[in-house]
Amino acid sequence: DCSAVQDQLRNVHEIHGSGRAFAAILTNGSVVAWGSPGDGGDTSGVQDQLHSVQQIQATASAFAAILADGSVVAWGDPESGGDSSRVQDQLQRVQQVGSTQRAFAAVLGNGSVVTWGSAHFGGDSSAVQDQLRNVQEVEGTDCAFAAVLLDG
Repeated sequence: DCSAVQDQLRNVHEIHGSGRAFAAILTNGSVVAWGSPGDGGDTSGVQDQLHSVQQIQATASAFAAILADGSVVAWGDPESGGDSSRVQDQLQRVQQVGSTQRAFAAVLGNGSVVTWGSAHFGGDSSAVQDQLRNVQEVEGTDCAFAAVLLDG
């Protein structure tokens, strides 16, 4: 039910959904979210950071937004990627974000990848980090990521 934010849902550019919440990017680059607060429907903790949003990706219970400056803002369930503080300093020049049910993977401008969220769902890429070079794109299933490298 979006009645609590209905008056804010004007000039919507696109809408994304998690398992129990929605996030809309408005044409001015701001975000309006609604639904289950613990699943990304509450942006109050990050609302001041959600400006110049270019893209949003969702897990089952969290959202990640790429801003125009290439940084990322995440919110929602911390166990599902809603807390990116562990890797926040690495999330610069982000080109693309992919997701699984409970983790995010960001492709940086230098072709490296940063992951966060539940390790059991792809949120810990340390075992393959040395192979994640010259990455063009990441794509997720329910619990794993695949990366397309520059050489195909």
